[in-house]
Parts: sequence; C-alpha cells; structure tokens
Amino acid sequence: MESAWNRFDGDDMRLHEKFMKAALKEAEKALRKDEAPVGAVIVHNGKIISRGHNERESKKDPTLHAEMTAIRKACRKLGTWRLNECDMYVTLEPCAMCAGALVQARLRRVFVGTADSKAGAAGSVVNLLNEDRFNHQVEVFYGILGEPCSKILKDFFRELRARKGDKARNTKENQMT
Repeated sequence: MESAWNRFDGDDMRLHEKFMKAALKEAEKALRKDEAPVGAVIVHNGKIISRGHNERESKKDPTLHAEMTAIRKACRKLGTWRLNECDMYVTLEPCAMCAGALVQARLRRVFVGTADSKAGAAGSVVNLLNEDRFNHQVEVFYGILGEPCSKILKDFFRELRARKGDKARNTKENQMT
C-alpha cells in the first residue's frame, strides 16, 4: 500500500482534507439511510464534480457502492467514460468491483481514508489498481482523515451487531413464552 504524503505540501494537504471531508459527508448520508457509511467524491480541475454514497440496501442493488455512483455521475457530467483527469476521494478502500471500475474509468488517483482488511482491492487483500498486466493503473494514497473514516464504520457495525443481538434475544424470549 502506498502513502507518499511527503509529496504534498500544507496547501495540498488542506485541499485533500477538504475533499475527504466531502466524502465523509456522503458517508453520513449513507448512515442516515442505515447503509454502510461509505462516501466518495470525484474531483476534476480542483472542483467536486460528483458525489456518491452506499445505497445497495435501500435500492436493492449490489452495484450501488459509493464509488460506482460517483463514477456514473462524473461520466454523465463530463460526457465521457474516461476520467483520466479526475481523482477520487473515498472513505473506505474500494472492493474488487469498485477497483475494477476505477481502472476501467481511467481515474488518475484515489485517496483512501481507511483500509479494508477483509475486502480491500487497492492493496489490503489484493491490489487491482496497480496491476501491471492491466492497461491502466491508478495511483493510490492512504490515510487522509483515516481516524474519522474508520470511526464512522466501526460505530455503524458495532451498533448493527448490537441490534442483531437484541433482535435474536427478543426472538428467543418470544419463543419461550
């Protein structure tokens, strides 16, 4: 996993944090819909041109990850499927589907808030973004606002497990009466 933050000066870092904060706002939208809180934005020429957050539960579509939605919107906005002058900021490391879409869309760089040790396809489990056999590679940077990106996910899944535990206990109690 790459993380060459020393390449960026203070002004660049503030800009990267601004864009990751926008991705975190998208993650908060997903959270309010009881979706896994992942958010993404795509930036072109220093401006956010698209946003996305997870919606696969609410819309019953396994492809509605934050990255996929942001890519679709960016393509419509720019009128092309080639996003080679664009960067993505995403709160969680992309899965294999999303990493493949990043490569296919020819994104220039992806800035990842936190790694996904179970399903990450940008270096944690596999690295599809820097596969030499593909005709395009996406530069990856990790850790920008990593703590809040990780916290929103941990809190969500902790609460989800607690709700499932409460539901299982209530079901068992109802069966006993």
